[in-house]
Amino acid sequence: MYNDNMQRRFDFSIGEYYHIYNRGTDKRTIFLNSYDYNRFIVLLYLCNSTKPVDISNLIREGLSFTDLLGIKIEERLVDVGAYCLMPNHFHLLVRENRENGISLFMKKLLTAYSMYFNKKNDRKGRLFEGSFSAKHADTDEYLKYLFSYIHLNPIKLIDSEWKENGIKDRVGAKKYLDGYFYSSYLDYFGINRKESEILTPEVFPEYFSEFSDFEYFIDEWLSFKAKDELE
Repeated sequence: MYNDNMQRRFDFSIGEYYHIYNRGTDKRTIFLNSYDYNRFIVLLYLCNSTKPVDISNLIREGLSFTDLLGIKIEERLVDVGAYCLMPNHFHLLVRENRENGISLFMKKLLTAYSMYFNKKNDRKGRLFEGSFSAKHADTDEYLKYLFSYIHLNPIKLIDSEWKENGIKDRVGAKKYLDGYFYSSYLDYFGINRKESEILTPEVFPEYFSEFSDFEYFIDEWLSFKAKDELE
C-alpha cells in the first residue's frame, strides 16, 4: 500500500519547499545505466502533470528523449528547483503548488519507474525503500544550503570522504560535476539543454541572479570541510 505519511510527521503546505529523497530497498542500485537515468529524468518531467501519461506508448510512437522533454505540461503538480540522481538514491528540491501535489507527483514517479525497472530486469517486488522521505525547508538558510547539498552529491562517487577530509582535488571535482548529466547542476550554469524544462527556478528565492553567483556558491562549499554542516 502506498502511504507517504509513514516517513514524516507533517503535512505538505502549498507554497512551502521540501527536500524529497529515497533510495533503493536494501540500498540496491536503482540506475544501472544511462538509459535508466534518462528514463527517470523524463519521468521527472512527464509525471509532474495533473494529466495521466503513458511514457511507454510515447516511446513506441518513436519519440526521442529530447522529444519527450519537449511535450508541453499544462498544469504542474509541483515546482522543481533542483534534483540529483545517484546510483542507489535520488534527491529532489520541490515546492508544493497545489493540494496533494507532492504526494501525487511522487506516487506517479515512483510507480512508473518501478514498473519500468522491474519489467526490464525481470524482477518483482518493491524497488524503493518505502514511499519517500521528506524534510521541510522551513528556513531560508536551509533552503539555500540544499542547492549545494543536492548538487554536490556526485562528488561522493569519486571521493567518498570529501565531507570529512575536504576536497583533495577541487579542479578535478568541478570537472567531474561538469560532466555529470544526471542532476540540475549544469542548468544553474546556463547550459542549454532540454533537461532544463524540468525546473521552475523562478518560484524559488533568487539566490543566483547570475550564473557566476552559483559558481561562487559552489566554490565556497567545495572549500568547506566541516562534516557536521554537510550531513
